[in-house]
Amino acid sequence: MNQINTSVLIIDDEEMVRDNIEDILVPRSSFEDQETLNDAFNILFDAPKPLLTTRTPSIPAFSVDKASNGMEGLKMVKKAVEGGHPYAVILLDMRMPGWSGLETAIEIRKYDIKAEIIFITAYSDCSIDEIIEQAGENVGYHCKPYAPEEIIQLATKAVTDYNKLRNLEKLIESIASIGLDKNQLNSLLKNILDQLAGSLDTDMALIGKLHADFTYEKILSIGALTEKLNVDELISRVKSVDLQQDEVIQIDELILARMDKYSVFAILKKQGKLKTEKMYLLKLFVQNAAQAIRNAELNEKLLQKEKLSTVGQVIGMVMHDLRTPIKNIKLITSMMRHDADDSDLIDLIDQSAEQASEIFDDFLDFINNKPITKLPITLNKVVAEAITLAEGRDGMSSTHINVDIAGEIIICADESKLRRVISNLVNNAIDVLRDHKITGGYIYISAQKVGDSVTLSISDNGPGIPAEIINTLFDPFVTKCKAGGTGLGLAIVKQYVEAHGGSIAVKNQPGATFTISLPL
Repeated sequence: MNQINTSVLIIDDEEMVRDNIEDILVPRSSFEDQETLNDAFNILFDAPKPLLTTRTPSIPAFSVDKASNGMEGLKMVKKAVEGGHPYAVILLDMRMPGWSGLETAIEIRKYDIKAEIIFITAYSDCSIDEIIEQAGENVGYHCKPYAPEEIIQLATKAVTDYNKLRNLEKLIESIASIGLDKNQLNSLLKNILDQLAGSLDTDMALIGKLHADFTYEKILSIGALTEKLNVDELISRVKSVDLQQDEVIQIDELILARMDKYSVFAILKKQGKLKTEKMYLLKLFVQNAAQAIRNAELNEKLLQKEKLSTVGQVIGMVMHDLRTPIKNIKLITSMMRHDADDSDLIDLIDQSAEQASEIFDDFLDFINNKPITKLPITLNKVVAEAITLAEGRDGMSSTHINVDIAGEIIICADESKLRRVISNLVNNAIDVLRDHKITGGYIYISAQKVGDSVTLSISDNGPGIPAEIINTLFDPFVTKCKAGGTGLGLAIVKQYVEAHGGSIAVKNQPGATFTISLPL
């Protein structure tokens, strides 16, 4: 903010108190008056002491308005908010004719939750707990009589806190409109989360995606939260709470905010209820951070799509022309065998031609995004055919495949594309088990009806998906440690599954488990 807000509203039924606080915050005496008074003071008294001290630069230049009762004060607050110049600090008496200070604070909070309210009173009919319960945590309390230095200190701290939070609020609000890639955005979010955590009085916070099944995908964290605490235990605590969307709650020392799929955990250093203002800032942060993350993801997908579109047009033409001669290789080797030429070299040529043909098919299918044709099919049959297709694959002989499908399952799907989905996943599993020389390698395929959908699971006892690619596994051209891999196989799998109106997910248990959900 270019200029800090130093406006103060004093609400007190005693005119002398209002004027006294105003004089403390906005001294009317000029520098020359101070010098004259100090000289006179030195002449009259043996122990010279400045009567009026010069303001230091650290004390803000306050502007002060005054109201004699709660209703008048509320009107001034409403007018200030509507005019875009709200009060930073409201100094409020507790006992007043008409509305009490507490009633006034409750009414003010309906129009302004951000102002720092400080009760300054000689006595109160309410305990501090009652005040906090009804007026919110965002209040202060100071007893009369007061010293001028105390009023200046209270107002200075309140103005500083108010403006620090407003700056942070503006910064948070700007996140969603900034165009950044994921790495840049994560750096920005971490910086802002660090500042926000400071205002929450904590050094441990975590932001990530909280999925419908309560699995948590970390995006970033500050402090040693993930090292000191068991995130699974944290999630289990959250499971027991009925947390709605767009809500921020506090459970003991745990603060949780959730917007859409995104959430923030913060662990407070000490027990105590968080101020309303800070809960609001946390909610604002999650709202804008979630939007910014979505924007970054959409932007990344858009750039990826544009690249694929440009590259695809060129590759598509080249591959279309090359596919025919590549596929003819198998015809040539078949003729060679017919002429009684049986050699290991012919088998090698066959394997190379088949791999090249698969790569071409993957590129063309992905780029063309072929539509699906749904017909009633038997899932059991499609799974069996996919396994049969894998029988000649290198590594299949040392891999045991176990199929567990509860009864006959009939779904409406594109048979060839669903077979391709299952075949790709089975082939990948065979390759991984072979490449890592897994002894007793097995693949477990199961399917069952769940309501109006069918869940198909394919898992293996391999090493699992590398952590660095598990979150981007279904993105085009993502591959690791796989000889001859294009990084398109799983992108095509996801494309086909989603074309059926389904979804696919992967996790390590500890081997890779792919779970596909398809509508019946």
